[in-house]
Amino acid sequence: MSNRKYFGTDGVRGPYGGPVINEQFAERLGLAAAKAVGKPGRVLIGRDTRESGASLLAAVARGLRAGGLEPVTLGIAPTPAVARAVGKEGARLGVVITASHNPAADNGIKFFGPGGIKLTDSEELRIESLLPAEVPPGSSAIATTDACAAYIAATRALLPAAALAGWRVVLDTANGATCATSPEVLRALGAEVSGLGAAPNGRNINDGVGSEHPAPLAAQVLARGAKLGVAHDGDGDRCVVCDELGGVLDGDEILTILATHALARGSLVRETLVVTQQSNLGVDAAVAAAGGRVIRTAVGDRYVSEAMREAGATLGGESSGHIICSEISPTGDGLVAALKVIEVMLATGKPLSELRRVLRKFPQRTLALRVVEKKPLENLRTLTATIQAIEAEMRGQGRVMVRYSGTEPKLRLLVEGPSDEIVKSAIGRLEAATRAELSVAPGP
Repeated sequence: MSNRKYFGTDGVRGPYGGPVINEQFAERLGLAAAKAVGKPGRVLIGRDTRESGASLLAAVARGLRAGGLEPVTLGIAPTPAVARAVGKEGARLGVVITASHNPAADNGIKFFGPGGIKLTDSEELRIESLLPAEVPPGSSAIATTDACAAYIAATRALLPAAALAGWRVVLDTANGATCATSPEVLRALGAEVSGLGAAPNGRNINDGVGSEHPAPLAAQVLARGAKLGVAHDGDGDRCVVCDELGGVLDGDEILTILATHALARGSLVRETLVVTQQSNLGVDAAVAAAGGRVIRTAVGDRYVSEAMREAGATLGGESSGHIICSEISPTGDGLVAALKVIEVMLATGKPLSELRRVLRKFPQRTLALRVVEKKPLENLRTLTATIQAIEAEMRGQGRVMVRYSGTEPKLRLLVEGPSDEIVKSAIGRLEAATRAELSVAPGP
């Protein structure tokens, strides 16, 4: 993973117009991907609502065509709709032009292989090794098709007709790719839907709305007396939900509700839930108490997906809200996650505020520091010594995680422990050690 120059935990990402996310590089990346595939076939390309998306999509398509593949645009489509279409149509590749939860000034390019499964580290490394210096002039023709109608029909079928009759739901689509799909599905199931973040203009994706900014969602749930709230990120592969009391549930809570409900009914495949190192230790305790087991992976939903396939599991995800129900979708799907939570609410007759009690979280604090340079962590002696001291003091009753973000210039710090007082002190010590050895830039 560390050998890759351009790919992070979720594709290539950065400021639009910068050294990587620009039309020339997008062309080169398209051609390199075509060379890596090495045989003709269709490539389905979708994008989110960023104003830079259309030109980047066209550029990737030119590179793919130059490499002998047939690019087909799906237009604005949620990431899970693209992944689903790749599998259903037997395409060679899928491409999504998106920077997910990042601000509108950023964009990115991520790939899906056959079956709609994200590429492995080695496959991304091979694409990087095949990057050409330039792309020869050629045809810019690109066919157009639709993936959203079939996606809407498939997700709508997950619940019985009129299952949500009488339900009030607040839906925040982050001014992103789900603005047309998620509300149509919920309304088709009978829900009265109130929308937030539903007026994309190319520059307002994730701007104070969406899964990264759930406060407006919670406020609207309370104001409207809704049964729940749902928020996606810009490309629709994440989900956070809000209970009827205005409490926001993250991915760990969603996964624990789904896993323990399935365990109680004997339907959790291999009795296994897959999460990342970022997930709260309370998840392990709750799943174990229900008779299941938890497997942990590196941060990144594609690592979760890989581990699920290896273990034969069908449920996994991240605390950030990437929820993978692989019997339904090959990748994280915010709408599917929301419908699965609703399914548990319907089956139990319990409100979300009661269902969430199944997870008792360990006290946790996190901090993201924007760094000027990502120096190797093993070379940061003060930080390493501080981590070791904190771990020794907690004597196995907590954990420390320090890692660089795979998509942003940030160092992420996480501490879990037996009390909030201990955790607060530890995160402060880690921050001080970091600032002593790294140049930390201002800003979020």
